[in-house]
Amino acid sequence: MTFIVSEIGVNWDGDFSLLQKMMNSSKKCGCNAVKFQAYNKEIVGAHPENARLMKSTITSENIEKIDSLAKEVGIEWFATPMYLEAVDLLNPYVKRFKIRELEGRKIVKNENSELFEKVLNTKKEIIISSEKSPIESKYYKNSNIKWLYCVPKYPCELSEINFSFLNEFDGYSNHSPKIIAPLSSAILGAEIIEIHVTTDKNQNFIDNNVSFDFEHVKKLIKLIKEFEKIKH
Repeated sequence: MTFIVSEIGVNWDGDFSLLQKMMNSSKKCGCNAVKFQAYNKEIVGAHPENARLMKSTITSENIEKIDSLAKEVGIEWFATPMYLEAVDLLNPYVKRFKIRELEGRKIVKNENSELFEKVLNTKKEIIISSEKSPIESKYYKNSNIKWLYCVPKYPCELSEINFSFLNEFDGYSNHSPKIIAPLSSAILGAEIIEIHVTTDKNQNFIDNNVSFDFEHVKKLIKLIKEFEKIKH
């Protein structure tokens, strides 16, 4: 069965009541896990929304609350560490890690990545996003690693997605505003699908241009489940 990841990311705005709503909605729609990001001020840099972004990152101050909410809702959570110390912060709480496409480029090219090596040493499952085929990576056949095809453009057009690539990946990370993109990936055999979510497309949440509201998430997962029934 397809493993569906609800990418809450930065769209919870550091608001725990909103986060609980997003977790509950993700669970009710049929998502298997919710995902966050762990970055620091150095990574955010001079981003115009830097103060707002810092409210949504996983920190030592909010991680217990996030973990508690996920347990209360009954849904798995994990995150993308973007700096070394974030791996140690997350490790006691998560059973898998996500590696973003920017880091995935190095892994595909077999270039040194201190962050990836640290995650690898946890011995936990790692989900890596990459636009390029991972076939040449020395980690391609690693049993702990799952590869997601990802076009790192916010948003990307359907014409920019090369669905023929999916047979070289384990799944798909979506940045298209149209549900036909993740639905197509499921039909083509994606074992893992990651989608950005939002509570309201009319609000100015940072990742809204690549996010689905929960009515669309519900519709998407319903269609995926219907396809799985036919397939089996």
